[in-house]
Amino acid sequence: MEFDIVKFLILAVFCFIAAVVDAISGGGGLISLPAYFAVGFPPHMALGTNKLSAFLSTFASAFKFWKAKKINVEIVSKLFAFSLAGAAIGVKTAVSIDPKYFTPISFGILILVFLYALKNKNMGEKNYYKGTTPKTIILGKIMAFCLGFYDGFLGPGTAAFLMFCLIKIFKLDFSSASGNTKILNLSSNFASLVVFAFLGKLNWVYGLSIAIVMTFGAIIGSRLAILKGNKFIKPVFLVVTSILILKMSYEIFF
Repeated sequence: MEFDIVKFLILAVFCFIAAVVDAISGGGGLISLPAYFAVGFPPHMALGTNKLSAFLSTFASAFKFWKAKKINVEIVSKLFAFSLAGAAIGVKTAVSIDPKYFTPISFGILILVFLYALKNKNMGEKNYYKGTTPKTIILGKIMAFCLGFYDGFLGPGTAAFLMFCLIKIFKLDFSSASGNTKILNLSSNFASLVVFAFLGKLNWVYGLSIAIVMTFGAIIGSRLAILKGNKFIKPVFLVVTSILILKMSYEIFF
């Protein structure tokens, strides 16, 4: 696909917004991926190119959270490799299996996550992290591998699932969970990106140029999340999750 300035500008606007949203609560793919489809990218090329742009913007967001000391090295250092491995297997599996069979499952789980977060008003408001235990590390590794696989295979809702699991397993607040989610997303995005690149399923020109735009969005979004804290992140998390549920319900039933 040849570079077109009009397509680039359309992508730039929507992907910038996507990066801001993604840095705060995840869910940026709800905006960026449809934008790639809208300007005419074939499905697998859109997925691969979007991963390239998202990887670089997620790196910028993760760096901001790192500087703000919102990333728990003890946790992510033990889970990073499992997220990486899961995503690599997920992308390779996606080539041979139709993701539509897994969509209803993720849809159902996403509804449960949303309802639980809505019902438990104090969820994620305070950080009760007291260190890791053998049990939490085992649960964390299983979670990282499974959600890494899901991110590589299908993707929608990965950040919501990660934030929810990090809060439940390690008793983090939303702000810290958001920062650690970025690191695990970074690993799964990287693994997915390598596989897509190997398969020749990405456009480097669009991917890198849009990545620059998304990096600025990611920096703005992460600053908002860090400055505003849990009372800002949780409502955004609920709004983005509800939009994702509506989108998936439309795809399943209509």
